[in-house]
Amino acid sequence: MISFKNDYSEIGHPNILALLQKYSHTQFNGYGLDVLSDSVKTTLKQWIQEDVDIHFLAGGTITNKVFISHVLRPYEAVISADTGHIYVHETGAIESTGHQIILIPNQDGKLTVQSIEETIQSYGDEHRVIPKLVYISNATETGTFYSKTELQHLYHYCQSKGLFLFIDGARLGVALAASGLSLHDMCVYSDAFYIGGTKNGAMLGEALVIKHGDLKRYVRHSIKQSGGLLAKGFLAAIQFEGLFQDDLFLSLGKHANTMAAQLSKGLLDLGIKPLYEVSTNQIFITLNTTTVESLLKNYTFEIWHNLGETQTIRLVTSWFTQPAMIEHLLNDLKKIL
Repeated sequence: MISFKNDYSEIGHPNILALLQKYSHTQFNGYGLDVLSDSVKTTLKQWIQEDVDIHFLAGGTITNKVFISHVLRPYEAVISADTGHIYVHETGAIESTGHQIILIPNQDGKLTVQSIEETIQSYGDEHRVIPKLVYISNATETGTFYSKTELQHLYHYCQSKGLFLFIDGARLGVALAASGLSLHDMCVYSDAFYIGGTKNGAMLGEALVIKHGDLKRYVRHSIKQSGGLLAKGFLAAIQFEGLFQDDLFLSLGKHANTMAAQLSKGLLDLGIKPLYEVSTNQIFITLNTTTVESLLKNYTFEIWHNLGETQTIRLVTSWFTQPAMIEHLLNDLKKIL
């Protein structure tokens, strides 16, 4: 079986596995209070070039839950696109902390200043929650990305309204590779964001980066209370040591995007047009159900929407995807069609 189901189907990039072997006989302090974690944080800060706090967590959902609940008071809410990961794929994790998610219809998976302004106009008295934090994903759940101009507009708007801007970076590698943005840009135009390792070659791990000074206090308490403080915190640090040696993080994102572009071109040649512009490593297409069932004999992928006679599926490329895998899929699809 060849997997196009997600970008975290493999154990991890060989460079990271080599580091695990390198450190296999080294003892470290627990809970991220070790020399290796400190060293990796210093490296990341050199890339970010801002005064930030960094915390390593295991995955995206716990990172989103910890940070959002840490920031918000009981009567405050988070704003998200209706395709946002915190709404569609996190089993009510945010709601379980007592915070409402205010949904806004997405535009290619993204939020705009206008859409946020139109929404918050109706939140003005003590009978409703107070919108306080804007949550976006980069790359988005539809595979699009925010340009520098878009981030600037969102961030400056949030500042003018007293809102925090938090960026989910689970697929930040492919977003940076597609947009030309840097980690410095991500930091300048947000109050906090995270660098996704799990979906870009790491075994596990996200690096939460907090710039806003008022949000830095007691984050470790929030992480511990939510069950997110890893006893072997150095394992997450090792992932980011590997990813930020020799520009690996960005090169893996570029490779995933290149493979998606190759797959997209092949689909177009077969007369299959993706639902969204293919900007990063996610491709959404609609096929008849018999075609989908035939493909499932040799490939794995997500069925995004089951419409009966047709199904919308998601194909995801990764650092591990090879051209031969794509050719196999396209050839089989051509035979079926």
